[in-house]
Amino acid sequence: MLLLAGPALGGCGGGGRSFATIGAPTSLTCVPYAENVTGIVLPGDAYAWWREAAGRYTRARYPAPGAVLVFRPTAAMPLGHVAVVTAVLTRREILVEHANWVPWRITWNQPVVDISPANDWSRVRVWYPPTRAFGTTAYPVYGFILPQATLANLAGDTPR
Repeated sequence: MLLLAGPALGGCGGGGRSFATIGAPTSLTCVPYAENVTGIVLPGDAYAWWREAAGRYTRARYPAPGAVLVFRPTAAMPLGHVAVVTAVLTRREILVEHANWVPWRITWNQPVVDISPANDWSRVRVWYPPTRAFGTTAYPVYGFILPQATLANLAGDTPR
């Protein structure tokens, strides 16, 4: 439902949410940052995390707080990218924190919207702090890797 992106876009300029404009300086790239935040440790570059997570962590098509969003490699981003989900706002909008989306910066509370035709989180647009807007690139993603803590929390949330 792209209709939900409309209100989200309007809220990004000021409203009740606070988005980092540039972010904190860091020497970390996205992979070690995601490892530090989530405790998920997998070998390889960001794009390899999806394959490496098989059999080690639960991989999901839909977001959950604490999950790692894994971006597929592209010509402009050949190593892929990973970002940590900090909040699920709607079925098609989340907030993430990540390192190096803005070069050598950590940014928090950054919106990501699902723009996939099937509403399955296979393509996203990402907020870009220097422009204070969503980027125009539609990034392909593999999905979400759930850390063990998230799995334990989900197990405790089963209806009784």
